[in-house]
Amino acid sequence: MRRDFSCILFDLDGTIIDSAPGITATLDYTFRTLGLPVPSQAELVAFVGPPIIDSFRERAGMTFEEAHRALEIYKPEYLAHGVLDASVYPGLGDVLKEIHERGIPLSLATSKPEKPARMILAHYELLQYFDEITGASEDEVLSAKADIVAEALSRLEAIGADVSRPVMVGDRHHDVMGATANGVPTIFVRWGYGPPAEEVGAIGVATDAATLRTQLFA
Repeated sequence: MRRDFSCILFDLDGTIIDSAPGITATLDYTFRTLGLPVPSQAELVAFVGPPIIDSFRERAGMTFEEAHRALEIYKPEYLAHGVLDASVYPGLGDVLKEIHERGIPLSLATSKPEKPARMILAHYELLQYFDEITGASEDEVLSAKADIVAEALSRLEAIGADVSRPVMVGDRHHDVMGATANGVPTIFVRWGYGPPAEEVGAIGVATDAATLRTQLFA
């Protein structure tokens, strides 16, 4: 695999941070507030990664209107109590720091809205390693991973970055598919929320920060 990547895109949830505790607690609150049965913990974890509004519709069977009502409950609760109930996966901070020190342009490409994404990265002192922070719009109208990857590449190109040999790092099939739609290869990380079947189509697989570093630089 050619590894002289000219720029790197990173997913956030399940890739850089384990955000499941804060997300699942907020989902529990949302379902209870709506007077709906709360899914099992395993079912709630499956919500993590894809756009949350899509998960409300596809996993909870909500209509368009119901999903937006759920989002209206979820967002302020998450920002108030859940956003920082997370942790950085071991070694990921060092990988991001090395990317920055090597001068490789780096962008976040997450289905999480940009405001909480920035809050998380700033809290864990990782924000300084990124040239661009690209995420979903606040209303989540822009949330499809293919659109976010395209936007991330556009923003990097706008600041003069070489986007001719990009790579995506992520943990769900949404990352693989969204990147592929833009002609971008993906390195799949196995410590996140996606089952092994979701790594199909990735050009490489990382089991920890050390193997991710090898996939990116060796």
